[in-house]
Amino acid sequence: MNQPATKLSPPSTLREKLAQLIVVRIGSNLPPVRTVEQDAERIAELLPDCPVGGLIVFNGQRDQTPETLARLQSISKLPLLVASDIERGVGQQLHGPGLFPHAMAFEALGDDAEKTVEEFARLTALDARDSGLHIAFAPVADVNVDPRNPIIATRAFGDNPERVAQLVSAFIRGCQAGGLLSTAKHYPGHGNTHEDSHHAVPTVVADRKTMDQCELVPFRAAIAAGVPLIMSAHVCYPAWDDTGTPATLSQPILIELLRKQMGFEGAVVSDSLLMEGVKSQCASEGELAVATLLAGVDILLDVAKPQTTLDALEAAVNAGELPEGRVEEAFARLWRLKRLMFENEGPAEDTSLAEKTDALANKVATESIRTLAGEGKRLPFDPKQKVCAILVRPYESHLDPPQQPLGAALKAIVPNSEYHELGPRSQPEDFERVLSHAANTEQVLVAIIVKPAAWHAFGLLPEQHTFVEQLTRQQPCVLASLGTPEALQKYDGAKEKLCTFSDVPASQRALAKLLFSGATAGA
Repeated sequence: MNQPATKLSPPSTLREKLAQLIVVRIGSNLPPVRTVEQDAERIAELLPDCPVGGLIVFNGQRDQTPETLARLQSISKLPLLVASDIERGVGQQLHGPGLFPHAMAFEALGDDAEKTVEEFARLTALDARDSGLHIAFAPVADVNVDPRNPIIATRAFGDNPERVAQLVSAFIRGCQAGGLLSTAKHYPGHGNTHEDSHHAVPTVVADRKTMDQCELVPFRAAIAAGVPLIMSAHVCYPAWDDTGTPATLSQPILIELLRKQMGFEGAVVSDSLLMEGVKSQCASEGELAVATLLAGVDILLDVAKPQTTLDALEAAVNAGELPEGRVEEAFARLWRLKRLMFENEGPAEDTSLAEKTDALANKVATESIRTLAGEGKRLPFDPKQKVCAILVRPYESHLDPPQQPLGAALKAIVPNSEYHELGPRSQPEDFERVLSHAANTEQVLVAIIVKPAAWHAFGLLPEQHTFVEQLTRQQPCVLASLGTPEALQKYDGAKEKLCTFSDVPASQRALAKLLFSGATAGA
């Protein structure tokens, strides 16, 4: 849809301006799980008394969510900025086409990475705007320093600060070309921790010089590229603030460093205020909101109780705890974003967008696969012989299909292939049964999913690790990581190792084809 330009009139009351600083979720992948459509009535009932500034979309539907968002826009007194975590394309949150591999797969493209990231971001921007979205909470600007990191890992472009900076800048340029607001996250860097701020308060212990030469490099590049938003991390950085306060609540990090030293003039948005990494710092949601604004955050993301929070913010201003000047400053930054999105005509519709998006996603998935060990000489597989494929995944989600695409992709090539999935509910007899099947097959693929995901453990479960170790020592096989390459290092028994950097359908299908193609994946 081509959005027409509209002249905006800012709200006049303090309460309305405070409400504009609040962003609430619509839809959820957290219990109680609900779609955007199931949540729409709640938002519609909220808006008259609490005119929030925006929505963050989770669990949307391609064929319904754009219309749902348009309806909510029509009943909102002030236009809603609609954001989403679409690091991997719009299909990440609006289920259907438009889902790309994880960021680390792009880095694996070598010399083609920069232009490919820019085109990916441009197509995602056009897709997002056509779906009623205005903000991508992407790119991830973290440097994946600690390979044990449970929440960044393959979401990052890599572990080299300059390379990450290059690809972050490319993503921002692509969003600009497609008319979408981008967000560099998680400032000042969440890549050097092995804890997840969704349920803990991680600490980055690096000194200032180290962070200046590593974590801050991509954020400087993002600012130079004109990124309009930066998202704060719920992580402690003693080098910059020795009080034990996470960045989201830290004036030294958000004002002294980001504003004064790094020169950022855009809007600062908090990471989700539902996360334990910041919730644990304050006694109530209202107190947390006040502290977050005082620290230098402009937009309060993922507020669970917006009405209560709005009351607390208004009371804090009236009591002199929250200066009205700070509210006006934050509102001005928020309103500037709204003017950019609503006072300018949206991008023209591209009727071939879906085809271009799918083609690029498949290209990235195919060309990013890497061989990390090739001593086994097991490839290519013979399509005339049976294949036993085993997919090991440590957790299940309502977002997962009944069966992962890998099985169907293999059976399309070798119809009599065996395909087994071992998940968190698999029993000892399941592991024994699969070991027995594999022992009677010459061509064996073991694919493991080790990827970052909020609210989930990182890595295989102990019994799954034991199974993979036993199988790779029992017989020759191909071991593939549909996620982080470090996951392969534990299995010395496997002499043939591949990494796709992602488990999205395009990556699973690309892996299946590569097994039989005779092509050599890049080193």
